This record gives sequence, C-alpha cells and structure tokens, in this order.
Amino acid sequence: MFLKINFDRSCPAEQFFPDDEGIELAICGRSNSGKSSVLNILANQKKLAKTSNTPGRTQSINFFNVNEDSSKKLVDLPGYGYAKASKKMQKEWGRQITKYMATRKSLKGIILIMDVRHPLQESDLNFIAWCEEYNLPMQILLNKSDKLSKSKASQALMKCKSQTSQNLLLGEPMLLSAKTTLGVEELSKIILNLLQIFIQN
Repeated sequence: MFLKINFDRSCPAEQFFPDDEGIELAICGRSNSGKSSVLNILANQKKLAKTSNTPGRTQSINFFNVNEDSSKKLVDLPGYGYAKASKKMQKEWGRQITKYMATRKSLKGIILIMDVRHPLQESDLNFIAWCEEYNLPMQILLNKSDKLSKSKASQALMKCKSQTSQNLLLGEPMLLSAKTTLGVEELSKIILNLLQIFIQN
C-alpha cells in the first residue's frame, strides 16, 4: 500500500509557508537518518524527495500533499545534528524549525526517524524532550533495519521502547526499511489513520 503524495512547495523561510490550516505531520530526524528515502518509498517514487549520502541535503522545509488533498500534508524538515553547512546556515535552520514546530497550529504530530544502528543519540533525546515540552505526539521509526541482523534490530527496538515515554507516543516504535519496504505498508496506514483522527478532532 503506497500513499499518493505530491510535492507542494519548498520553503527556505516562514513567509513562503502555506496557510496555517488543515493537518500536518512533520517528518523529523538526524541528518542522514533516511527521511527523504522514507518519503520516496511511501509514495513509491524515486525522486519525490532528494536523497544524498551527504548529511544535511534537505535544506528547506518541504511540504507535500497526501492523496491530492491540500488540507493533509507531510512536512519534511531539515535534519538536526550534523549537517554539511555553515554554522550560520545551521543556526538559521534551527530558528526556522523551532518557530515552525512551536507556533504552527496545523502541526498535529511528529514522525521521528532514527537510524536503527544509532538510535537515541543525544540530539534525538533533546528533540524528544523538546516535543514533550510542546506536547507534540510522535511515531518513532527505526529506519535502515536491513543494515542489522533481525536479532540486533529487535534489540534496538526493545531498547527504544524502554527508553521513550509512552505518554508521548502515537503508537509503538517500529522497525522500517526504505530499502526492503519492511514496515512501509503499516506506516502508510498509520499516517492515513492519524490524518483522519486529527481531522475529526
């Protein structure tokens, strides 16, 4: 099951954002956690979101419509942590992302993507704490599970479950692989379900 996702706009600054209405789920994670690859596999497209082996490729806040409905959006945020950009640029990204997440009324939840080989890094924990402070619920995904054996991936998943607050979670943390499509169908259903729930509320 794939989602029908189409690119809406890329916003280097707040004044380019779409109107603050409808429902938005933000896709977040460390630089090079595979956010863009996850977006591409959800849509069954190779070039919907730009991917790169260089951390920090996503440099703007990118909005995507779900199922051709402009009131339902996925929002791809620049990765936090290491990014191959100047300190000035990183500071500007941080300011834009913080303002978006703290003030955007249509933002209802976070899809947090972590590399299963390096989950719950200090920057991840700081981000999770920040989401708790602003009462932003999240779905945690451990991506690139194909890079580990099944047993090691399961161990990482159990560790993640034990170290994250259940009060904040939209659902249990889950394994994902953009390469093998493990978990992609389940994630597609979760996204559609969340969008529908938030609209009803």
